[in-house]
Amino acid sequence: MTTMRGGSPLRSPLWALLPLRAFLGGTLVYAGLSKLFDTHYLDETAPLGVHSQMLQAAETSPIGSLLSLTADQSVVTGLTIAFGEIAVGLGTVLGLFTRLAALGGVLLSVSFFLTVSWTTSPYYYGADIVFAFAWTPLLIMGDAGVLSLTAWLRAKVRHKLGLPMRSTPDESAAVQNDVKRRTVLRGGLIATTTAAVGVAAGSALALSRRPAGSPRESASPGAGSGPMIAAAADIAVGSSKSFTAPSGAPAYLLHPAPDTFLAFNARCTHQGCPVSYVGPGFRCPCHGSTFDENGQVTGGPARAPLIEIPVKVIDGQVRVS
Repeated sequence: MTTMRGGSPLRSPLWALLPLRAFLGGTLVYAGLSKLFDTHYLDETAPLGVHSQMLQAAETSPIGSLLSLTADQSVVTGLTIAFGEIAVGLGTVLGLFTRLAALGGVLLSVSFFLTVSWTTSPYYYGADIVFAFAWTPLLIMGDAGVLSLTAWLRAKVRHKLGLPMRSTPDESAAVQNDVKRRTVLRGGLIATTTAAVGVAAGSALALSRRPAGSPRESASPGAGSGPMIAAAADIAVGSSKSFTAPSGAPAYLLHPAPDTFLAFNARCTHQGCPVSYVGPGFRCPCHGSTFDENGQVTGGPARAPLIEIPVKVIDGQVRVS
């Protein structure tokens, strides 16, 4: 380890990277684990789930078309993000392939900047652009051999080969390459084993905590009465009211005629974007699908009508039936 003249190793400037490693690595491990433990993260009907967040970000992101495509596989995408954060965080904290971990950190931060933080103004209020640049010292310097699992593995390899702990000027390139190869193989074995166990256990945990599935609204009314949406007298003929369906999905209540109330799940049947009521119908802001006041498709890529939520008026109150 490089040291300052007349000083101890602890006074080496290389140790200055440790706080940055601890913060960045610890933050990403926490971020990844919090996603796996979040019961709403993989729930495609939850407003704060990864599916909904991707579709919302797609409306303004410069890579919106890519987000829309990956939203179709939101569970796989969500797990990839979570495990990617954990892998980058552990590699950074432990000092295992630190430069590669830092590159992963840069890519994650840039992707978050292009999606979640893209509309933040001014740009420096968004944390993701700051994180992207915070990774650059580790991308350039790596862990510098300080409290590094890679450095420890390299020392073990050199000891097994009967070499001094540090390379000497007369050490051949072939020997150095052999040490590097053996170190990479050992580090790769540790990373692969940890990843296999972690992905299997983490996926099982995340999927087991995901809601079993919100009941999709049926077109046929049930026998009982559900939650009240609004007083019938408060919804003028020709107007609408947004509300949250029992499943947790956004929805709209319409009053197209004096004796008629209709309600629809406000998720586009194309890719799940939240539609808006623009009277006398609905429009999807993501891909331009349109629906009439009966939920039927009138244009765009959507092929299925909006899911109707059965409602009825009981004692002057509009309720989910």
